[in-house]
Amino acid sequence: MYSSLWAGVDVGTQSIRVSVIDENDTLASAAVPLRSFRSENRHEQDPQDWWDGLCTALQKVAQNLPNDRRLADVVRVAFDTTSGTILLADESGRPQSHALMYDDQRASMLAQEVQVAGESVWNRLGYQMQSSWALPKLLWLKRSGAILPGTRMQHSADFLATRLTGTHVPSDWSHALKTGFDLDTLSWPAQVLESLGISPELLPQVKRPGSLLGYVSRSAADATGLKPGVEVRGGMTDGCAAQIAAGALEAGSWNSVLGTTLVLKGVTQTRLDDPTGAVYSHRHPDEGWLPGGASSTGTGALIDEFGSRHYDRDAAASKWQPSSGIAWPLRGTGERFPFYCPQARKFQRGTFANEEDRYSAWLQGLAFIERLAFEQLEYLGAPVYGTLTFTGGATRSMHLSQLRADVLKRAVRVLPDAEPSIGAALLAFAGDGSLTKAVAARPQRGQIVEPRTRISNRLEESYQEFIAELHLRGWLPKRGRSEETMNG
Repeated sequence: MYSSLWAGVDVGTQSIRVSVIDENDTLASAAVPLRSFRSENRHEQDPQDWWDGLCTALQKVAQNLPNDRRLADVVRVAFDTTSGTILLADESGRPQSHALMYDDQRASMLAQEVQVAGESVWNRLGYQMQSSWALPKLLWLKRSGAILPGTRMQHSADFLATRLTGTHVPSDWSHALKTGFDLDTLSWPAQVLESLGISPELLPQVKRPGSLLGYVSRSAADATGLKPGVEVRGGMTDGCAAQIAAGALEAGSWNSVLGTTLVLKGVTQTRLDDPTGAVYSHRHPDEGWLPGGASSTGTGALIDEFGSRHYDRDAAASKWQPSSGIAWPLRGTGERFPFYCPQARKFQRGTFANEEDRYSAWLQGLAFIERLAFEQLEYLGAPVYGTLTFTGGATRSMHLSQLRADVLKRAVRVLPDAEPSIGAALLAFAGDGSLTKAVAARPQRGQIVEPRTRISNRLEESYQEFIAELHLRGWLPKRGRSEETMNG
């Protein structure tokens, strides 16, 4: 007699991935590509593609399960999706707009208005309303006339949960954060929304991640292969889900996700206070807070600059440590973390011997940004020297993982298989119980990477040049005390 299975669904920028787990291990995963539509400051996806992708991914994962296990053994499912991605849906849950993605910038002229309207609330919560956040986008949709009678706003996880259950379901307090949900009072800030002309009827109810939202309907079961009555549980954003998959749920532990973008997430007992809003805190499903931030840099910038096979250059790039110059590998316009700077652009400075030398500068730029992020977190009072894990697509490159450890000057555990979809599955597994205990009970995996002192010392001067360049450009805010470097 086999035990139950749990499924997690990650809706990312480039694909939708489903993972199925039991109490001890991941049994199968499958992914389906997604299309994006980019034009100037816009980035959209078609929500129908998410649903089609989910159905296909579930069919694929069913084929990848061990011969003696079936998709019908799944008893719970939860979603993680990109933070700040929203769409409009009608009363039956059908999409009435394309999804405005996490990095869509069309609401840039409204972010300050939203910030001013809720200044006292946002300051208390440590929020800085940016154009990529969901609430300015919702205001943009209203001002553009897209919100019709009966229309509701949904986060991407809400949309898919609605399709599975056949009825509108509550959201979770992780996805709702960037829509302005008050994590202290666990309610929508009604007065702020009213001042912006946004009706509370537009917004979903909100529950704790892991809470029961509804059950898979018979029609959704026919489309997906799940059995009717499977529990649909509240999820979290992709950065939080990766943190769960990495097991970074106890105070002082951190997870760094390097994929299309760079996301750092950790655990503190009290909420961090960052006046700039670059660092903000999700609420822990158990107790405490999950501070962190999402940069606009990441491997997406490497793909733009060097192509999808950029990791083929790793061996040659390893000869250039440090490289002959420095680079800020940014994708698009504006930086969100480790500091907020709307005017930031990608740059490189120096004369490079060859393309491998230049590529090495971009890799080092990623590592330097990560180190600066940890320095900023420490400056704000976060304990940063607990366990550290690396997850995300960049873990496929051991050269880059080693470089990051060298720049940080600390040992890390590299977890190439800690997908956000696994974190979502763990949320489903824990349900209403303690997520921290449920994750801690699973076997620990991954490879430990130790920093190389000789390389760390050689990279130090380049890092200081990198910081000096950011100050010269006026991007990096001055701190109240002298800059500190990581030596832990």
